[in-house]
Amino acid sequence: MDIRETGQKIVKLRHNNKITQEELAEEIGVSSQAVSKWENGKNLPDIEHLMLIAKLFNVPYSFFIEDENDEHLEYRSRLFNEDSMYTKVQTFAQFEGLEQTLKSLEFMRAKHNGQYRRQSKYSGDNEKVKYINHPLMMACHAHAMGIKDDDILSAILLHDVVEETDTAINELPVNEETKEIVNLLTFKLLPNMSKEESKKIYYQNIAKNKKAVTVKILDRCNNISTMAYVFSKEKIIEYINETEEYIIPLISVLKSEPAPYCNIAFVVKYHIISVLEAIKPFI
Repeated sequence: MDIRETGQKIVKLRHNNKITQEELAEEIGVSSQAVSKWENGKNLPDIEHLMLIAKLFNVPYSFFIEDENDEHLEYRSRLFNEDSMYTKVQTFAQFEGLEQTLKSLEFMRAKHNGQYRRQSKYSGDNEKVKYINHPLMMACHAHAMGIKDDDILSAILLHDVVEETDTAINELPVNEETKEIVNLLTFKLLPNMSKEESKKIYYQNIAKNKKAVTVKILDRCNNISTMAYVFSKEKIIEYINETEEYIIPLISVLKSEPAPYCNIAFVVKYHIISVLEAIKPFI
């Protein structure tokens, strides 16, 4: 969040609504001097006051997070903008008191530092995509669909940390319930079993925990959307088969749950099936 740009946005909102600095200050319970410093880029409002300003002027608080120049950026640069997504997650977590999510956000960023998603030779692009963008995008999507659960959002941010870094479950900065969700989501080859046998048990265990199911289907939804960019043709075929065999049935676990879980099940199932049906004729 840029301090000067935030100040300019406050000025713009105030002018468009024809109110003075003094009137704005009175509405949100601060001094006119504080408003002046915000608008001049000398201080940055805290999250609480930004939310009050957003509510007063009937704009989403994301108005203060998003870069007005985003529309001039190349599409993929906007889609995979780490700083923008990080700030969005940080902002809603601070405002909603999601302390575990805030800890997980910082922890995950440190653990995935320097990691990049593997790219497909078919992507036609040499641009590296940071690994952190995947859990950040998942968290943004989950929150947009109504997920406010601290355990789920934390698990989303941490779901690949154990599998992709040298981190143990007991090192995660979360409660035992969230550690269990991450543990369920971490695939392991079981003793004396093939990969397929281990995978079957892996999905059976996830199905017993609706929070783990929520994270897993959102994970697959995100990966399905970007698989042509990061997967080989062989991996795409394997991924489609796994999705049809395990993920589609897994979604049904949430169908009878109250909102937002049932709504997420509907949206994710529709999206996944649509993508699969669109891509299968080309492989």
